Parts: sequence; C-alpha cells; structure tokens
Amino acid sequence: MSECTINVNDVYKTFNVYLDKASTVKEKLLFFSRNKMEKRQVLKGINLKINKGEVVALIGTNGSGKSTLLKLMTKILYPNKGTIEINGKLTSLLELGAGFHPDFSGRENIYFNASIFGLTKKEIDEKIDNIIEFSELESFIENPVRTYSSGMFMRLAFAVAINVNADILLVDEILSVGDEHFQNKCIDKMIDLKRQGKTMVFVTHSMETVRKLCDRAVWLCDGRVKMDGDVNKVIEKYVEATK
Repeated sequence: MSECTINVNDVYKTFNVYLDKASTVKEKLLFFSRNKMEKRQVLKGINLKINKGEVVALIGTNGSGKSTLLKLMTKILYPNKGTIEINGKLTSLLELGAGFHPDFSGRENIYFNASIFGLTKKEIDEKIDNIIEFSELESFIENPVRTYSSGMFMRLAFAVAINVNADILLVDEILSVGDEHFQNKCIDKMIDLKRQGKTMVFVTHSMETVRKLCDRAVWLCDGRVKMDGDVNKVIEKYVEATK
C-alpha cells in the first residue's frame, strides 16, 4: 500500500463575509442596518488522500475552493470541521513573494525566506549559489526586492522553495507568472522533483500543464470534489461542463 502523505478528512471551511460594513461612527449611526454578515461555506465535506510521490492538480472555476484547500494544507487557515494530516516536510508557493521584506535585498530575502522553511544559515550558505543561479537574478540580487517586477519576485520565491529539500510542494498558480522561458524552466524542475519522488499539489487553470505534469486531477466544484482520477478523463469532463 502506498504511503499517504496528505489526508484530508471531511473538511469544511466557512468564512464570515460582511456586506456594506460601516467603518466610521457616522456611517454606523446612519446606516446601522447595513452591517450585515453572512456565512459563506467555501468547502463542504472534502475527502482527499494523496500518496507519496503523486503529482496532483486541483482544477475548477474561480471560487470553487482550490486555493482555500491549499491554504488549509499548509496551515495558513484551519478548517471549521474535519482534519488534515500531513506526513513529511512541506514547502509552499501560495502567494507571490509572501514573507519577503521589500527593503531587503534579494540575497537577504533568500536567507530570511529559507530560514522560515527551516534551513539553518549553514544550509543556506551551501545552497545560495544554486538559488541565485536558478532565479537568473545575479544582476539584481543585491537590489531591494521592492524594485523587482512580479516576474522577478516569482523567480526568487520559486528558486528558494525548490531548494529547501521538502517532501511536499504546494503551488498556487505561480507557474502562470513570468516569461515563457522561465515557466518552462519551472516545469522542467518540477518534472525533475517528480522523478525524485516528491509529492506535489498545485492549483492551475492550464490544462496543458496538468497533462504534462500530473498523475491525477481533482475537480472542485462549489466546494465539493466533483471528480477525482485520470487526468485526461477529468479534464475532458471539466472542459465539457465549462463550455
């Protein structure tokens, strides 16, 4: 039996959404009736098991719960009900440049970001040349990251994340940012990580990328698993439903 790396068991997630919330005293007095709150259920009983070495894509329309599920896996958010078990060291690329300090240089942010992932200074010293080389930011590495474009942010974030020797990699749409050359480079690196037996889960709207990288696709619809299985079969049904 394959070793289960991620086990999502009957997970529900609800957010409180405030409609026309008054922000000043005057607005509260004049528009007290507008301060309405509704509960929005984003995930509705998700069950999902991902085995060691699997590369799984979460697909679905915007608002279907894909990114929320990834954030629950990485413990940025916690479920209202249900459990998520993670077996192994995890790294994530959920928000571009999350954890970067805008006034620090690219080099300083590598040390800062990699330490968040659990690397010691000695380990970062050993990896930093590879990280900079992969990012292709040698000419900008001493500049503050506030001067970086979104594509440069992505390069640096991805280069750090893939060099922390994690067992599990979670990626949210980051492969859609940047030029085609670097996108292909990232995909090639993920194929290499797949060969090494890493477990990967990523959110994407690129069906071509799913076919190229994944063993399995999970289609989320309205907070539920609509279909889970063979990549081509799931994509076929998903495309038919969204035409």
